[in-house]
Amino acid sequence: MSKFASNRREFFSALIGGAAGLSLTYRAFGQNPPAPIKATKLSDSLAVMMGDGGNIGVVISPDGLMMIDGGYPERAADLAKAIGEQVDAHKVNLLFDTHWHFDHVGSNESLGRAGVKIMAQENVKKRLSVRTTMEANGRTFDPLKPEGLPTQEFAKGGKLTYGKEKIEYVHIPLAHTDGDTYLFFPGPNVLHTGDMLFNGMYPVIDYSTGGWVGGMAAAAEAMHKVGDAKTRIIPGHGPMGTKDDLKASHEMLAAVTQRLEKLIKEGKSVDEAVAAAPTKDFDEKFGRGIFKPDAWTKIAYASVVRHNQKS
Repeated sequence: MSKFASNRREFFSALIGGAAGLSLTYRAFGQNPPAPIKATKLSDSLAVMMGDGGNIGVVISPDGLMMIDGGYPERAADLAKAIGEQVDAHKVNLLFDTHWHFDHVGSNESLGRAGVKIMAQENVKKRLSVRTTMEANGRTFDPLKPEGLPTQEFAKGGKLTYGKEKIEYVHIPLAHTDGDTYLFFPGPNVLHTGDMLFNGMYPVIDYSTGGWVGGMAAAAEAMHKVGDAKTRIIPGHGPMGTKDDLKASHEMLAAVTQRLEKLIKEGKSVDEAVAAAPTKDFDEKFGRGIFKPDAWTKIAYASVVRHNQKS
C-alpha cells in the first residue's frame, strides 16, 4: 500500500471513528442541519471548509494537515470526504481549537484518540474538562473524554511554522468566550477569526463563559489592525470576509454596547431594552442570521449585565 493510501485511510478513520458516540448537536440553537460542506482552496497550502458548523481552516504540508477547528461530530464523515477531495487527505497531525464550543470541537475526541496534537488557549481546556453551561442556548455540555482535551496550551498566543506557513496566533480575552484565539497567515494574507466574527449576522455571545458584546466589539477592532486592506478573512460563521466586514461588525457591536450600557445604567429591564430597539439601524444587515433582533438584544443585554457583575 502506498504512503498516500495509508495516510488517506488513517485520516478518514480518525475523523469518522468518534462521530457516532457523541451527543453534541447542530440543533442547539434550533437550526436546521447545516448545508453540504464546501471546500475552497485559498492558496497552495491553505483551504477553508464551510458548511460544517463553524468554518474550518486546513493547512497543507508535505507531512500532513493542520486543522483549525473540527466542526460537528456528526458531520465527521462529510468533513473527511470534503477535505480528502480538496487536499489529497494527508494525515492530520495538528488540531487547533479557536474556542471550546460544540460546533468547533467535534473532531477532538476522534483525532485525539489517533494521537493528534491539540492546541488551544488554556481556558479552552478548562471549559472542555468539566460540565459547562451555555445559557445563551439553554444547554449544558458534558466534558470531553481525556483524549479529546488539548495537549498543548498557551496563555496569550505565539508563533508557529507549519509546512511553509508561518502562523501568528493571538488570544483575545472576554470576547465571544474567555478562550478565543485568532490566527493570521502573513504569506497568503489570511486571518482566521474563530467566532469573534459572525460575518453578516448577529453573533452568539457566550456570557456564561466570559463573553460579552463589548468584548466582541474590542475583538473586532483589534483584528481590524491585523494584516492590511487586502487581508482575506475566514470568519467563524458566514461567508469569506474582508476588512470592511470587520469594520461593519465593530461599528454595530460598539454602538449596541454603548446603547445597552446606557439603558442598563438607567435601570431599564431587559424587556424595556428590547422595546427601545437598540439594534434597529443594524437589523437589515445583521438580523437575518441565527438570531432575530429581539432575541439577540436579550443575549447582548445579559452579557453586559454579567460582565458588569464580574468587573
